[in-house]
Amino acid sequence: MGKKRRGRGRACVVVLGDIGRSPRMQYHALSLALQASLQVDIVAYGGSEPHMALLQNQSIHIHKMKQWPVLPQSLPKLLKALVLVLKPLFQFFVLLWHLCFKVPAPDVFIVQNPPSVPTLVAVKWASWLRNSAFIVDWHNFGYTLLALSLGRNSRFVAVYRWFERHYGRMANGSLCVTKAMQHELAQNWGINATVLYDQPPEFFSPTSLEEKHKLFCRLDKYIIQPGSIHDCASYGMGNHNVNETMFTTSVDGDTILKPNRPALVVSSTSWTPDEDFGILLEAAVMYDRRVAAILNENDSSLDEVLWKELTKGKQCLYPRLLFVITGKGPEKEKYEEKIRRLHLKRVAFRTMWLSAEDYPLLLGSADLGVCLHTSSSGLDLPMKVVDMFGCGLPVCAVAYSCIKELVEVDKNGLLFSSSSELADELLMLFKGYPDECNALKLLRNGALEKSSSRWATEWEAHAKPLITEVISKTSN
Repeated sequence: MGKKRRGRGRACVVVLGDIGRSPRMQYHALSLALQASLQVDIVAYGGSEPHMALLQNQSIHIHKMKQWPVLPQSLPKLLKALVLVLKPLFQFFVLLWHLCFKVPAPDVFIVQNPPSVPTLVAVKWASWLRNSAFIVDWHNFGYTLLALSLGRNSRFVAVYRWFERHYGRMANGSLCVTKAMQHELAQNWGINATVLYDQPPEFFSPTSLEEKHKLFCRLDKYIIQPGSIHDCASYGMGNHNVNETMFTTSVDGDTILKPNRPALVVSSTSWTPDEDFGILLEAAVMYDRRVAAILNENDSSLDEVLWKELTKGKQCLYPRLLFVITGKGPEKEKYEEKIRRLHLKRVAFRTMWLSAEDYPLLLGSADLGVCLHTSSSGLDLPMKVVDMFGCGLPVCAVAYSCIKELVEVDKNGLLFSSSSELADELLMLFKGYPDECNALKLLRNGALEKSSSRWATEWEAHAKPLITEVISKTSN
């Protein structure tokens, strides 16, 4: 990794958040350990577990910080304003303690932005005190995320933006996720950043049929949920064979996909305001109603009659859809309540949290991915789509300014701007499922081509030269 200062050979990856939910920073840590042969310290919160590859790597050391306590959403406005001041101060001193005293002095700090306050301030101070290089990895702009809740004209947002710009310009080097963000940083912030596109690591890959069957067997109790939910995904599956799932069956060691299985659609979300999950719910309702209209189904007919016919193998022009929504976040319960109030014949929803090992397997087992990420700045790209392409999964994504840097329309995915457009795309892609849906097969082939792009190659070409140069300059 170039000249090592004082023989330390260390890097510190800083995430003011849950490292388990920061895949790009996990990949940085793995690359620094595997490709640069450095000892890597990760400073982050607890929460969800990172990928097993991090936990098993003896060169990677995870330091968990104490978190700010979770406060109720119903706080008075005055207390909310006080929290906006006290929380960053608390985080600043906890983070500074870890960076200056808990971890060995590194050659370089690599910090995720956002959040910008207090992360950039603490890391800049620590880099100065410990004579280390300081690199910012720009995932988005923190002030635009804050503006989602406070409004663009808020004084807090203006102060936040000043801190973000001021301390961002103090970094020895910068990485960013899109060309659009690179242009914005150069033109309006005076920061020269290197584009490092997100790419999936090796463990995001297409899932084999045997792996699919084992995964569905593990998830069986979450998908079928007998007694708690009555819908097209739970009907008739209460007492099925242990070697049988909703999607697969295994006989004498041979596993096959069921011809009457539902189409599996996956969406990963952090359940935050910048992802309007209502679009997906409305599209599901439209799909359900439009299929009924196309097939001239009587609205008064009992759902169980249709479900019984489908589970017995009745072939239909349009399949049942099972949406599996993964992730954690503040708006999850609100949308789960909305889902419970839906009354749909051909569509079912399941929400769940998967381990870092099972999540890639689910993506590789699905038929379509849906991305509702819109970006508070319009300048970042959704990592979830990168992961989906790594598993050969085609995507329908919300259209915004720079999304075409990732999604190639009609090649590996489609874009939509409304629930009606998404419903149209679902009807078009799943017509004739599972054997005659040619449009979906075309997009899957394009996604499989995209799956050959890997994080290690991108990191070696763009991140490593910058990190090497920054360390060299700082050490001289």
